[in-house]
Amino acid sequence: MAADAAEIVRLRTVMLGAMAGEPVPDGPWQELVGANLRRLLADPAGDFAAYVVAGADGVGLLACAVGVIDVRLGGPLDPSGRTGYVSNVVTEPGHRRRGLSRACLSALLEWFAGRGVTSVDLRATEDGAPLYRELGFRPVDHPGMRLRTGRR
Repeated sequence: MAADAAEIVRLRTVMLGAMAGEPVPDGPWQELVGANLRRLLADPAGDFAAYVVAGADGVGLLACAVGVIDVRLGGPLDPSGRTGYVSNVVTEPGHRRRGLSRACLSALLEWFAGRGVTSVDLRATEDGAPLYRELGFRPVDHPGMRLRTGRR
């Protein structure tokens, strides 16, 4: 699976562009992301997974869903604190609306369930939200917030 890292990074660039509403430029960030991805994917027993759909005749990846398990302080609904986070669901533009992202995300959700994860978070684009709703995701009551520290 680590061999798919470059293609997953390429698809991530497509996804980030869709989220930003404009293409995301290639750059050194992709090499760092690829190196991190290869390291994470090299541990099949780890808390990181990627499910992909490959194109015919080795054309590359058409779709992927990537996720990680984060351990947080538990609560009454989930004392284990094991929370899933979906960080990358994307399909090549020319292959959308064929169930490829659904297949990848469904496999990822099964992977989470098999590891005892009972809560999974993600951020949705308008295009992706209907699929996520169909799979049972619901908006949360509290707003997401982020603090960026250091240099970019």
